Amino acid sequence: MDFLKIIKERAVAANKTIVLPETVDPRTLQAAAAILKEKLAKIILVGGKDEIMSRAEGLDISGAMFIDPVSYEKSEDFAAQLYEMRKAKGMTLDEAKETILNNALYFGVMLVKSGAADGMVAGAANSTANVLRPCLQILKTAPGIKLVSSFFVMCVPDCELGHNGVFVFSDCGLNQNPTAEELASIAVSSATSFKQLVGAEPVVAMLSHSTKGSAKHPDVDKVVEATKLAKELAPEYLIDGEFQLDAAIVPKIGASKAPGSPAAGKANVLIFPDLDSGNIGYKLTERLAKASAFGPITQGIAKPVNDLSRGCSYEDIVGVVAVTAVQCV
Repeated sequence: MDFLKIIKERAVAANKTIVLPETVDPRTLQAAAAILKEKLAKIILVGGKDEIMSRAEGLDISGAMFIDPVSYEKSEDFAAQLYEMRKAKGMTLDEAKETILNNALYFGVMLVKSGAADGMVAGAANSTANVLRPCLQILKTAPGIKLVSSFFVMCVPDCELGHNGVFVFSDCGLNQNPTAEELASIAVSSATSFKQLVGAEPVVAMLSHSTKGSAKHPDVDKVVEATKLAKELAPEYLIDGEFQLDAAIVPKIGASKAPGSPAAGKANVLIFPDLDSGNIGYKLTERLAKASAFGPITQGIAKPVNDLSRGCSYEDIVGVVAVTAVQCV
């Protein structure tokens, strides 16, 4: 399955508007030119048009929308809204105005909040914390979701497991040691993300070093409780556990270790009990199985915002924008 090709086709059809606030980074402008050429999304670039164009070095970004916070007619409204949201935390109106005018990440998130943009992609020049902070302060989490998490779409070549070799692995990038309640929320978000991006029904496995009580430990108890809570949160999804990895994805072993489980041996969404196991798991799969790893992709925010690695290429930004556009549908 050529996941990125399919995502790009869906992004073209979606025709969404994505804001790229980091216009001082040349990779952002390279990405904008490629996105516009491929018609993956309409693009908003934050900053003065003349200044941005002077940095574009011959790139064709003329099809983008340029929004300068200093001259934008809604900047005063954005500042007033930000002040109302943050005054209980000590923010003054002057500080809110300063933030809107001089912090492109906050301004970009306000464009998403207002509906001027459908989503945002940033992080090439900013830390994850800086990208997510305005999202959590302004957009907050999606209804029924307790926390923001991340996932990878893993595409394993020549593999019949999962959905023709395609899996979602979560959380591999954000939450260090989630509680049972948080793990349940991650599971529900990941099931939704799988259905949205892969276009197939999710089968969710809550992973552990134990399968259906084969081991006793507080770590196992956490996964058992998370499974129970996730089923209650989203009865529309097939969620089960606790499973060892082989019982989750290999039909014969699933039938042997967890007879009667509708998910055993069939999982395509793998929920790891902590960040260590998730991060190790996706990197092992990427390196040893030569899988393509798309991510980390953010989930759980009320509107789609995705964080880039600061080491990303402009091609990475193009791919993440395409994913974000599909998440906006």
